[in-house]
Amino acid sequence: MRVVAELPHPDFKITIMSMNQKFIVKMEQGTLEQTFKIPEMDLTDGVNSVFELLDEEFLAKVSARFKEMGQDYQDAYYRYNY
Repeated sequence: MRVVAELPHPDFKITIMSMNQKFIVKMEQGTLEQTFKIPEMDLTDGVNSVFELLDEEFLAKVSARFKEMGQDYQDAYYRYNY
């Protein structure tokens, strides 16, 4: 697996990797992680197409999902400890 690009974002880290004819887009926020695998053959312009997929609407949904994931973890942790 090789890192193709790292994109700046104020809320989470975005890393794009390439492995086995797939682009792997990984978003990390603290201990949480979201990963998307995109077959290279589904894209017309290689990694540039990945950049186009990561538009504002998509990244806003990723951010909202991180909030949900964090809340889910907090709820589970509370149930475990109390």
